[in-house]
Amino acid sequence: MDLVTEGLRFPEGPVAMPDGSIVLVEIERGCVTRVAPDGTQHVVAELGGGPNGAAIGPDGKLYVCNNGGFHYVERAGLLIPHGEPDDYSGGRIERVDLETGAVETLYKSGDFGCILRGPNDIVFDHVGGFWFTDHGKTRRRERDVTGVFYARADGSLLKEVIFPMENPNGIGLSPDGKRLYVAETYTCKLWAYDIAAPGEIAFSQGLLGPGGTFLYSPSGYTFFDSLAVDGAGNICVATIGQSGISVISPEGELVEFVATDDPFTTNICFGGPDLKTAYITLSGTGRLVRMDWPRGGAKLNYLNA
Repeated sequence: MDLVTEGLRFPEGPVAMPDGSIVLVEIERGCVTRVAPDGTQHVVAELGGGPNGAAIGPDGKLYVCNNGGFHYVERAGLLIPHGEPDDYSGGRIERVDLETGAVETLYKSGDFGCILRGPNDIVFDHVGGFWFTDHGKTRRRERDVTGVFYARADGSLLKEVIFPMENPNGIGLSPDGKRLYVAETYTCKLWAYDIAAPGEIAFSQGLLGPGGTFLYSPSGYTFFDSLAVDGAGNICVATIGQSGISVISPEGELVEFVATDDPFTTNICFGGPDLKTAYITLSGTGRLVRMDWPRGGAKLNYLNA
């Protein structure tokens, strides 16, 4: 595992760009940062709040889930999110022009009758729409009940598709685009949903809940964060507490666990030749690292397809 850069303020949402750079967010700083292959950092845009998951859309712009911000504590050399801040600015989806740094709000809470509390992770499908999770916000004695949303990149549609879920976080699509994967943080469960049409899931998978298929949950003191899918269809879930990446097959079996040294291992993306370089955000210590991966990542719509 090699260090790419350090000194970031809770990095998340890494996107491996064609030029070899990594675009990511710094949640605590409220910004989008581009990291060059030599580790040089350049702030692309200031968003405020808490920019979280990010993905390149059909127009080449960066679409960002903004969770509205966290309160933080620093302990034992770690930067740790700790509940809803006093200056919580509301959940929204923002679009960033990576060339100019211009930021626009595409969707905010209340649009199309939807409530957005803490948008978290995002993935685009082949028709230009995107799925995203809402992780919600946690307060001293309560936390939000949230779900999974689907939206169009042109601002014309936002709808809640899966509800309720327990703090959904990571989200991704199978290589063929027919299955949606969602990881819940506090239950540490990975779910799969069959997609019936763009923005629609098949509810024939079960009689209880929103129709998902339970795939996997690890033992021990662990929490699931964001995820990426590899070319073999395995779901690579950033795992907090146990510290690493849980690689889970489409059938729900643990393929391997890749350990890291940061308890707040939050996200992974794939880049490089044949998409066999994994970039991992180690958020508690503010680092971006890379390592060779035994399998290539799944090709993403509008980025490395």
